[in-house]
Amino acid sequence: MDLDTVRTFVAAAEAGQFQEAAAELAVTQQAVSKRIAALERDLGVRLFTRTPRGAELTIDGQAFLPHARELLRAAERAVASVRTGRRPLRVDVIASRGAATGLMRGFHRSHPEIDLDVVMLFDIETAISALRSGAIDASFRAVAAPGRPLPEDIDSVRVLDEPLQLLTGPGHALASARSVTVAQLVGHRIWMPGIVPGTEWAAYYDDLVAEFGLTIEATGPNFGSDVLIDTVADTPALATFMSEQTRLVWPAGHGLRRIPVTDPTPVYPHSLLWHRDNPHPALPTLRAHLATTVTGHDAPGTWRPDWVLPR
Repeated sequence: MDLDTVRTFVAAAEAGQFQEAAAELAVTQQAVSKRIAALERDLGVRLFTRTPRGAELTIDGQAFLPHARELLRAAERAVASVRTGRRPLRVDVIASRGAATGLMRGFHRSHPEIDLDVVMLFDIETAISALRSGAIDASFRAVAAPGRPLPEDIDSVRVLDEPLQLLTGPGHALASARSVTVAQLVGHRIWMPGIVPGTEWAAYYDDLVAEFGLTIEATGPNFGSDVLIDTVADTPALATFMSEQTRLVWPAGHGLRRIPVTDPTPVYPHSLLWHRDNPHPALPTLRAHLATTVTGHDAPGTWRPDWVLPR
């Protein structure tokens, strides 16, 4: 059904005259008559009866009028749902408990007037496809893996270098340390079942192992962070890496320790990615907010992979 004919029908029904409807729609009276005739053919009924006073709705026209108005309202809602500036800013944060979620909470507190949709996409290829299609407006990532540069139509900016910490149970050999050096971690089993080959975080930890000779195990199914911390708490031979801003809650009886890693401190590089032609008016506001609230890239005494862009 042609929405122009429906819109013309509603205008004529409300005006009571084809001439007034034509003036409202900025078309000729002949165009109004043709549109009404086309709609009547589609519906197989008469919608108007001509009278000396203008045009009156038939019984069928009266029955169709509320549905025609709802069709036009539905069309307006459909357009508004995808029109930039009227829809929420959609941002991929990868995981609900990570640093990116914290950054977006801070943005929301500073800009409560901006509607947000927060989504969680798994891998960078999915995120880039979503950026290109307009399904999302921005994504927090580690930029790219070695040998896989970002496409030319995707822009990025570093927003946070997040230190890694060592998480151990109370029985671990390093549990009493106030901090540990990277060299002290050599020979200890660091269990990280969430590492998936081919992801940007897998590339990060591969470089960390190659650089410092660490033992990182990704064996076993990944049942989530709750099972991970339960296992680490109960297994003196295991530890894991936890990003500094990862938000976790565990029972007090676990006795878990979060220990800073130094000399150097491995930092996980978070970047914001977006499509360079994305017109959403809130996207520059997000970038400006992150630029003013997050600093300290490549601080002395930290380590990151060479493939991370320095900007």
